[in-house]
Amino acid sequence: MNILFVCTGNTCRSPMAAAIMEKIAIENDLDVLIESAGIFANVGERATDEAIRAMDKMGIDLTFHQTKPLTEELIEKSDLILTMTKAHKELLKPLAGDIVYTIKEYGGGSGDISDPYGGDQAEYDETAREIYDALVDAAERIADNADS
Repeated sequence: MNILFVCTGNTCRSPMAAAIMEKIAIENDLDVLIESAGIFANVGERATDEAIRAMDKMGIDLTFHQTKPLTEELIEKSDLILTMTKAHKELLKPLAGDIVYTIKEYGGGSGDISDPYGGDQAEYDETAREIYDALVDAAERIADNADS
């Protein structure tokens, strides 16, 4: 399954989500390919320092991340697109149809992932935890779908 995580700038939330999902996938032997992109991302920027530190606290190296903009090609090769907010989802729905969900929605919850951009390290750490919790639930659904 090809999973695409989407946020605004691809400097914090979607790269953190992709990195966390990689870790969860390895721990749970899920057969997934994971990418991230931003609706308004530039090409080749780093993740924010705060996002890198938040991931480091979870034992995940995000220093390699380079931003990339969302493209039709990325959408077309995706089996599942998980966005950070309902607004992101609504922007993608006309292009992606029924494969786009918010992360929390896909895991059975509701609401948006908070945007830590411009905030302090504590906000990034909280957002990382929020993403992790939502992705644990999403991973259960992915595993269930793979088994059926």
